[in-house]
Amino acid sequence: MEHQLFLYNTLSRKKENFIPLHSPLVGMYVCGPTVYGEPHLGHARPTITFDLLFRYLQFCGYKVRYVRNITDVGHLENDADEGEDKIAKKARLEALEPMEIAQFYTNSYHEAMEKLNTLPPSIEPRASGHIFEQLEMIEQIFERGFAYEINGSVYFDVEKYSQKFHYGKLSGRVLDELFANTRELEGQREKRNSFDFALWKKAKPEHIMRWNSKWSEGFPGWHLECSAMSKKYLGEVFDIHGGGMDLIFPHHECEIAQSQAAFGQEAVKCWVHNNLITINGQKMGKSLGNFITLSQLFTGQHSLLEKSYSPMNIRFFILQAHYRNPLDFSNSALQAAEKAYQRLMSAISILEKLPVSEKTSIDVENLRKNCFEALNDDLNTPILFSHLFEGVRFINSVNAGTESIAKNDLETLKKLFNEIVFDILGLQNEVSDSQNSEILDSVMNLLLNLRIELKKEKNFTLADKIRNELSQFGIEVKDKKDGFEWNLKK
Repeated sequence: MEHQLFLYNTLSRKKENFIPLHSPLVGMYVCGPTVYGEPHLGHARPTITFDLLFRYLQFCGYKVRYVRNITDVGHLENDADEGEDKIAKKARLEALEPMEIAQFYTNSYHEAMEKLNTLPPSIEPRASGHIFEQLEMIEQIFERGFAYEINGSVYFDVEKYSQKFHYGKLSGRVLDELFANTRELEGQREKRNSFDFALWKKAKPEHIMRWNSKWSEGFPGWHLECSAMSKKYLGEVFDIHGGGMDLIFPHHECEIAQSQAAFGQEAVKCWVHNNLITINGQKMGKSLGNFITLSQLFTGQHSLLEKSYSPMNIRFFILQAHYRNPLDFSNSALQAAEKAYQRLMSAISILEKLPVSEKTSIDVENLRKNCFEALNDDLNTPILFSHLFEGVRFINSVNAGTESIAKNDLETLKKLFNEIVFDILGLQNEVSDSQNSEILDSVMNLLLNLRIELKKEKNFTLADKIRNELSQFGIEVKDKKDGFEWNLKK
């Protein structure tokens, strides 16, 4: 492989040379959304982060099996083992079936991510569609002595597991501290220890979503689904597991324990976590009530927003920060990202019409090398953008006549910007689309106002010809008392 990618492994806490288990096939599992509400800005960051990794691995020549789950059952409202299922609660409040809620918000998530130009995963399994696999995994954990059943619910025995393995290795938690600091929630007294987590919960009479098992009629614990589905689609050991850093504990810590207990080995070679989006330094999320939905960002309909922001503006805003660094939301930050994005896209448009010379006044090949070195260094997009904007400065200088570029170097520069900006970063040129729309509006207004003048002069033959010719181009013109109306035919 030409590109030697180094990724920061949360488990080892260092950058490691990425070498896939089954070259050239890469197995990647990413925790997707719990679908009980509109997708918000906090959902966009992990999806865009792992879309970038997905795109770059493919660009490097790997075949990637990218699995991203949908959580549609088992995620309780306090993220522990008590309370109401988040989707079931939403269904109860809206008098709908839980799967109606799950499907509606899954569709909303897909629509928003498509606007952000994220590629769909190779496989997108749902927790509710893999109950059998989860029950099978519970049986395996039971057989190895790391689970116990009380009153129809099954719990993972963290203390017993820790006598043989290191529980807390991903998050840095220490079991003694968990003993001292884990608060006891209502209903957790049936556990041996408050930090034990549910593998299967017996459903209360009012609980809507339930399945049969040997222990009770109930539902799986939240942490179990990812372990069971990653094993089904990627095998007992796979390359990359990703998600937001807020999932490190307890969710991903529990996944490590479950897989080790069930299969006798850890499942993941490299854990990759993106940092959070914050507002005034506080995590953005539904539970805190400080989130902004993506549809609000696209329309500007939120009290914290000064204007609307396009999907590519949002994508650029997220990519300009390193995925492991926190990213704080503000209107000024979004507007700065918008200006930088427009500057980048304008330069790419200029690339197509640059004059060529006999010599080039910068080292284009070195620029290319620097860009890929940044990507190979744990997807260092801030450094990558600094090199890209060095290229933007050069493009504008050539266009102004103060620098020069030879024909072969121009082709190399075009290829570099197309590969990195569009193929790898996944940006799209909304700027040119917007400019083309404005030009079309101006031309149509000019032409149709001319048509009105022709009709006043009773030159109906030429006026009708203009309308008929436009119709052949897919433009429908309607005459109105106070002027005209036109639209593109669907």
